[in-house]
Amino acid sequence: MDHTIAMKIANIAEFKNHLSRFLSAVEAGEEVEVHKRNVPIARIIPIPRKHTNRTELGCGVGSAETKGDLTVPLIPEDNWEMHEDQWSERST
Repeated sequence: MDHTIAMKIANIAEFKNHLSRFLSAVEAGEEVEVHKRNVPIARIIPIPRKHTNRTELGCGVGSAETKGDLTVPLIPEDNWEMHEDQWSERST
């Protein structure tokens, strides 16, 4: 791998305090070298992407069928009180 591009370097405390910023840089293709008392201990490198997500919005339209009314409760209303009592017993 060619290391002619300047690499980001951070001591552990700086890396910890700005983790999101360093991970964004790695995601953008940069490498980050982590130092402990100015001695390199790790290098964070991006993982090569094998392929991009090719999912298109709406690609599943028509692939499923809904049977029945999704707004109707599955449990008859007569049983609702039983379930309310069960929940109130757990919270006490």
